[in-house]
Amino acid sequence: MTEPRHDANPAVTSSRTCAVAIVGAGMAGLIAARELDRQGIDVLVLESADRVGGRVLAETSALGSRLDLGGQWVGYGHHRLEALAAELGATVFAMRSPRRPTILEGTTTVGTWLTLAFATSRLAELEIRSRLRVPKSWASQTVEAWISSTPGSRTRQLLDALASVTTTADLDRYSMAAFAQMTRYQGGLASMMASKGGAQESLITQGAGTLAERLAADLAPRVLTGHGVLSIQHREDGVTLTTARGGIEAEQAIVTAPPPVAARIDYDPPLSGPISTLGRTTYMGSVYKAIAIFDRPFWRPRTSGEFIVLGDLPFAVFDTTPPDGPGHLCFLVAGRAARQLDHLTNAERRHLLLGRLAPHTGPEVLDPVDWHEKSWHLDEHVGGGYAAIPEPGTTDGFLPMPSQAIGRLHWAGTETAGEHAGYIEGAIESGERVAHEIIEARPKTA
Repeated sequence: MTEPRHDANPAVTSSRTCAVAIVGAGMAGLIAARELDRQGIDVLVLESADRVGGRVLAETSALGSRLDLGGQWVGYGHHRLEALAAELGATVFAMRSPRRPTILEGTTTVGTWLTLAFATSRLAELEIRSRLRVPKSWASQTVEAWISSTPGSRTRQLLDALASVTTTADLDRYSMAAFAQMTRYQGGLASMMASKGGAQESLITQGAGTLAERLAADLAPRVLTGHGVLSIQHREDGVTLTTARGGIEAEQAIVTAPPPVAARIDYDPPLSGPISTLGRTTYMGSVYKAIAIFDRPFWRPRTSGEFIVLGDLPFAVFDTTPPDGPGHLCFLVAGRAARQLDHLTNAERRHLLLGRLAPHTGPEVLDPVDWHEKSWHLDEHVGGGYAAIPEPGTTDGFLPMPSQAIGRLHWAGTETAGEHAGYIEGAIESGERVAHEIIEARPKTA
């Protein structure tokens, strides 16, 4: 199956027409386009970036392995993603994970049992409260304030690292009410942070981003990259979308960009109702991701390769090595810590992160064969990751977010999914849902 050539997109210099115009070539937009195309409905996907995939992005290492710099995990019960991978000729493999990660602080391995016990008891309290009545004070109390009230410096550091990597939020800008609601929606923190039976259960050998590339290749030439939508005029009889490269006349439109990004579009008439407020009451999280490539997973005889690193720059590390190698170590730095890396060079970031592991894995970790990185909060097209986050004091951005059509405008994206919002699985679900919504609304032919 060939990959799409994005430099071959025909330029839109004058008005084009289609039945359905889709804003965004992420997983939700591509799935919606595929479903509509299969029904013989003329679609056009408009993507502002010079690539497809949105919040998924696969690259090839110097050793030929594929790696994901964006969303990558196949969680337990993510049946749509598993089915899509099989359909597109990709293989899924189980994560190699220990029963619990190793907690590091400087050159010291933290006593896992005691620190985890204190943190777990605090998180258990949160989970219990999330299933009961959440205190009214939690609407304005931030997660940072909640953590600061927890006894024990190491326990606070661990909670900070777990909350940041799990949500990508600035913890002083994330309410306890939102954290509790997300915990309840995702089936509990244990599920969110676990590998086997949890959200990090499996990976795709060829990369989750490769699935987006193959979907776009099958839809070519109906996927146009470099065509950011500037404005949408929606009327009773149709929709006009304006891009820097021309206009699109459509019967209906689907917006799949996350709310803070979709809010950049000028809507005429202005949007009203719950969807209209999301652009003001949500923001995208901050997350930096890197993959270090080695000839082999040399660390396995000595340690698991799964770490939570405490300190002034907390981060998480996962062993994402494919079944036949080479060795992959995945680094996630989130929230404010992610932005601390912005002023450093590529070499400085690599040395800083790998240097934290060297006392525990051995000096080989300092010399990877290859290094790939991505700061998602610096991506102007995506805006951040993993998903849109509600501002403190509001419930507008709680998952799942609104998706009710406004006239001929329809809405998708992982934030709108009924199940697994915030994951690739949720994006697929939302794409299928919005496509069926449009199919059902269209006049039936005899």
